[in-house]
Amino acid sequence: MTSPETQTKKGKIMLVGLGPGSNEHLTYRARAAIAEADTIIGYVTYIRLVADLVEGKEVIKKSMTEELDRAIEALDRARQGKKVALVSSGDAGVYGMAGPTFEVLFQAGWTPDSDIEVEIIPGASALNTCAALVGAPLTHDFCAISLSDLLTPWPVIARRLDATASSDFVVALYNPKSGRRTRQIVEAQRLFLRHRRPDTPVAIVKSAYRKKQRIEFTTLEKMSECDIGMLTTVLIGNSNTFVKHGLMVTPRGYANKYEVDGGGASTKAGEQAGRSLSTGLNGWIATIQTSGKSAAELAREYRLPEDYIQSVLDEPPRAAADADEVEEAEA
Repeated sequence: MTSPETQTKKGKIMLVGLGPGSNEHLTYRARAAIAEADTIIGYVTYIRLVADLVEGKEVIKKSMTEELDRAIEALDRARQGKKVALVSSGDAGVYGMAGPTFEVLFQAGWTPDSDIEVEIIPGASALNTCAALVGAPLTHDFCAISLSDLLTPWPVIARRLDATASSDFVVALYNPKSGRRTRQIVEAQRLFLRHRRPDTPVAIVKSAYRKKQRIEFTTLEKMSECDIGMLTTVLIGNSNTFVKHGLMVTPRGYANKYEVDGGGASTKAGEQAGRSLSTGLNGWIATIQTSGKSAAELAREYRLPEDYIQSVLDEPPRAAADADEVEEAEA
């Protein structure tokens, strides 16, 4: 018979990001959540990463393609009043279990006010951990794209790859290759080579911060020849990324504004510290509005949509001072 205490016990689902998998990179809250939990649910490989922390607990192991089953199991146990740690490698909200769990919860009629509490416990994603191992490749704009077409149509993935490549983002490719999916990384390479130099730096990191960790530096042209699998993250640099002394670095853009010498840094002519670049938004608008060029010419020059350029040209001329300069003066 169920006791009154069990009947009134509030269930909880904790979506735990384990980070790269090494104990020293597990957050304090993630460790505490696992200790607090009655039940641990996760992909068998992820459970193995925290095997020493789950002894004596109910452990439910699932295979790679059973994400919805994991979420359903978590909901079932939480309905019984149990505290459940549903674990993901990296961060639970980055290609992890947070999304499918909320889908299952919402379908079941769950709301934040219901008798099941949900907590998301963040962890370092592969994007962060792999970047830390190879240098500083993400210090400018970047994005992540999964090459898995198990749930996403390939044309959608291909459009994202092409748009990202042409926009000069640094890119982290998740799920780049598996035993069955071997061509996706080749197609990604083909799309990137339409927009990027063949010698664009690429870092390939396998099993970051785990026993079988492996790091390889290569180029976009040779990327698909490397040892790549499901435990690999591929980091593709942008047009300014470089590798020096075994470190992959993407400049933040300080060279656009500052001259650096042995004595320190000084602003370039026409630039001001703490202000937008002369080629920032307001400076650029002033430039094109006084250029005398057509929207079509400017669209080709800046590789921007012609209708967007035309809408900017149609605006009234802006005041000489940058908006941020005015705001700082008022402050």
